[in-house]
Amino acid sequence: MTETAILVMLCLVVKHYVADYLLQFPWMIRQKGNPRAIGGYAHVGIHALGTVAVFGLLGLPLGVTLALALAEAVTHYLIDFTKDRTGNNVTSSDRPRLFWAIHGLDQLFHSLTYLAMTYVLITAIS
Repeated sequence: MTETAILVMLCLVVKHYVADYLLQFPWMIRQKGNPRAIGGYAHVGIHALGTVAVFGLLGLPLGVTLALALAEAVTHYLIDFTKDRTGNNVTSSDRPRLFWAIHGLDQLFHSLTYLAMTYVLITAIS
């Protein structure tokens, strides 16, 4: 069980890097703070699909996989929306310490989401 938890966390962290840094495009970033625009939804859709793919490749139960992917999408959207609304005018060149503190807090919340997802998953399959 411990090995499974570590593998799930590793896969989620790698998936997060790919979805947040390689597959997030400028139009998504610009639109994340606007609930009427598609950018934030497209971004969390990529995260949710990535989670479904990871859990599918690991052979994890479909029901739990879909529930956790949906929960992740909602949570990820709320974290990103809040970050955009509270730190949108902070730039790395203008206020670097505050920019990186906000960015780090955003990433911490995403990591804690993955930790909670891993706990729920491991509990569900044991």
